[in-house]
Amino acid sequence: MDSSDLIHELIYIVLMPVVCVSLCIILPPVFIFNFIRTILQYYISPENMNGKVVLITGATSGIGEQMAYQYAKRGASLVIVGRNAHHLPKVAETARGLGSPDVLEVCADVSIVEDCKRFVDEAIKHFGRLDHLVNNAGIASVSPIEDVTDFTNFTRVMDINFWGYVYPTHFAIPHLKKSKGKILAISSVAALVHPPTMGIYSVSKSAIKTFFETLRSELAPSITVTIATLGFIDSKMLRREQLSKVVFQLVPVMTSRRAAEALVDGVRRGERHVTEPKWYRVWFLVGALCPQVMDWCYGRILFPQLKHALDEASVSTSQTKAD
Repeated sequence: MDSSDLIHELIYIVLMPVVCVSLCIILPPVFIFNFIRTILQYYISPENMNGKVVLITGATSGIGEQMAYQYAKRGASLVIVGRNAHHLPKVAETARGLGSPDVLEVCADVSIVEDCKRFVDEAIKHFGRLDHLVNNAGIASVSPIEDVTDFTNFTRVMDINFWGYVYPTHFAIPHLKKSKGKILAISSVAALVHPPTMGIYSVSKSAIKTFFETLRSELAPSITVTIATLGFIDSKMLRREQLSKVVFQLVPVMTSRRAAEALVDGVRRGERHVTEPKWYRVWFLVGALCPQVMDWCYGRILFPQLKHALDEASVSTSQTKAD
């Protein structure tokens, strides 16, 4: 063992007991502080959205659409971005009816960097400011890893779920700094608990979480970053995926409206993280403290059912094509 290896071994031997003892001393007051802060957050007046401008990607359906309505109810002006040009005017009309003083509709694809620059520029040109950026656009991907024959088919998942968050954020940062604004990034519980058949999707959502955790420290205190880790939310995206039959049987699914309400309130309070449904935090704890239990649940219970559902969907699709 050379000298550099010896140094690393000594650091580990000394550092481990020091850290363990320190954590035993520090953690109890930290837990108490976080508990008190969590309680107080519900009594702190959330940000007043009157006169504020919010840009939401993926705003034509699901959580993005519902967030547009929640912000509208709180008096915010909106920039709604989506690929569904037919549905954008309907969302805008509903948002105006709920209280939004002005809504700008922009048809764009977040995976295209030029589109992202364009809709941020249009927001500033129209409103002259930007206060909240909601990165919400996303697509799902469900497939056992061993069944994948061509991984290049999944580049679209990363293009939308990751780069589709990075591009708008990059162009929005200078404007958000001026308003001391906020960024919301919609990640997923899949980034933390890694469910089977969702490997590529989990990777994209893990990338989101890592990127915005890093960005938070770089932008503070000028811009507040909130990361949402969402479980199964009832939306068109979930209902389109083959796993929906299994999901609705195994776990309670939260409505998009309720999730959107919790997200908007969390961002307005400046929370670092928002998890909905909240009970998924228990699953995070299980994964951190007892990973073997999670592995057993996934391998013995969840994966066989998901695999069966995917196989059935594949047979059904093949029969439909044959017909």
